[in-house]
Amino acid sequence: MTKDEQKQLVKIAEMYYLENKTQSEISRALQIHRSTISRLLKLSREKGIVKITIDPFQAGTYSYEEELVNKFGLDKAIVVTTSGNVNDEKVLMDLGKAANSYLKEIVEDDMIIGFSWGSAMAAFAQSISGIEKRNITCVPIVGGPSGRVVSKYHVNTITYQASLALHGKALLIDAPAIPETLELKKALLDNSFNQSLIHYWRNLNIAVLGIGSPTMKESDRWKDFYGQDVFQFVTENKVVGDVVSRFYDAQGHHIESELDSRIIGIDTTDLKRVRYKIGIAESRDKVPAIIGAIRGGYVNVLVTTQDTARELLNED
Repeated sequence: MTKDEQKQLVKIAEMYYLENKTQSEISRALQIHRSTISRLLKLSREKGIVKITIDPFQAGTYSYEEELVNKFGLDKAIVVTTSGNVNDEKVLMDLGKAANSYLKEIVEDDMIIGFSWGSAMAAFAQSISGIEKRNITCVPIVGGPSGRVVSKYHVNTITYQASLALHGKALLIDAPAIPETLELKKALLDNSFNQSLIHYWRNLNIAVLGIGSPTMKESDRWKDFYGQDVFQFVTENKVVGDVVSRFYDAQGHHIESELDSRIIGIDTTDLKRVRYKIGIAESRDKVPAIIGAIRGGYVNVLVTTQDTARELLNED
């Protein structure tokens, strides 16, 4: 093979694999017949100019993703590999990066993206990068924790950090998730700024959610958010989880409580209408909560770990 022939193979390979041009586009640009382009691409692989590899760690999760989609009727499942010596923070960051990769695939100009609170959400906000879209609006979809949760897990912190990474704007919420009285809720929602949030909730394109579970062995953060009285209620009423402060049972059915009238956050009807509802959650203890969230229609895209995926698939 001459140097000129080798250069031509490299040029065609770069256009196809690096510049993502179609064979037809390459054919027109180089004035070479399309069938010849196909033959030369094959030759570039045979000569070792192009080497295609598959990451075995990522490939190993594909079957889990496919099975999760088929078993639970998800639109998409994203499973990250885990090993026994990985700490919780590293797992959350890996989940955040995986969710960011998916966000790159679906986000478009002028979209409205809603966020809930929690450690998984904080890791996701920290992981957002490499997305260049115009006029992205980030909004919280539930109120805050009334000062009972570390600030980095607060929905406003997460929303604002995400907006910076997306080069968009953020609207923050000036209200707790669960005001002490119905009268206080009404007074807070009379605020014109908070009223504008309701408009955004009804027009969300993407919702990114943590999935809460009162059954977690280490549920102190969950209890801190809701308070001891609420924790007692959920333990007595077969609550397996919550999304945006809406409680549900193992089948995903909403469990009514006196809190429903006081909650400041996106209505479940509006949430279920959102095209992309991305749930980020992991751990064996959260399996019932994850399944309930999927069955209830609160989540149609799941980002989780391989260990959690295995537990989910083993559930009847």
